[in-house]
Amino acid sequence: MDITMTVHALETKSVVKTYQSDFGTIYAVADVSLQVTNGEFVALVGPSGSGKTTMLSILAALLKPTSGQILIDGQDVSNMSDIERVAMRREKIGFTFQANNLVPYLNAVENVELMLRLNNKLDKAGKLRARELLARLGLEERLYNLPGQMSGGQQQRVAIARALIHNPSLVLADEPTASLDTERAYQAVETFAGLIHEQNRAGIMVTHDLRMCEFVDRVLQMQDGKLVHEYQGHEEIMRFINNSRN
Repeated sequence: MDITMTVHALETKSVVKTYQSDFGTIYAVADVSLQVTNGEFVALVGPSGSGKTTMLSILAALLKPTSGQILIDGQDVSNMSDIERVAMRREKIGFTFQANNLVPYLNAVENVELMLRLNNKLDKAGKLRARELLARLGLEERLYNLPGQMSGGQQQRVAIARALIHNPSLVLADEPTASLDTERAYQAVETFAGLIHEQNRAGIMVTHDLRMCEFVDRVLQMQDGKLVHEYQGHEEIMRFINNSRN
């Protein structure tokens, strides 16, 4: 009998990240195991210092775990060389962090096209997709503006477009709505979620604004470096959001 193994877009196995201090070993991430499938958008939430941003940096292949495995499309990132990790980030991962890191001398379209250029995929279709993606994020009138000519919120939306443009297997976002007003935040996350579902990508968003969890498929709650709760399904997630407000 043929048995087909399910390869998750992302899987972590007992991931640990420790730091040494004068007071002993500090566990920034403690034995975290999770799976995210294609077409699934997951929120990672928790108080400041809970380990969620450290975990996201590990998933982005920016930090190496102290122990454990990170598998992206079945490939073990944790044992890769530095060169292999750079290639993995460039080809398989899209990410945007609070500091959007746009190139100051490139306009909005050029910043988004940069990921295609780095992967040798900047063709006519890619250029059109970059413009369409920016338009979906409400930036159709800012295509040729430099970052310094845009507001912080507009810059963040350019960074979101850049994270999605090269069709990565895994999309990671650290507080993608931090500099957006409520209306634009909802628009950005709803578009983010829609694109992840449409393109069958896996997405993880770290957010302190629990209202944004309305658009995700699951919520994973961290505390003291550990995953302590999971909420899934729209009704359960909305109860979590409402209870957190009380």
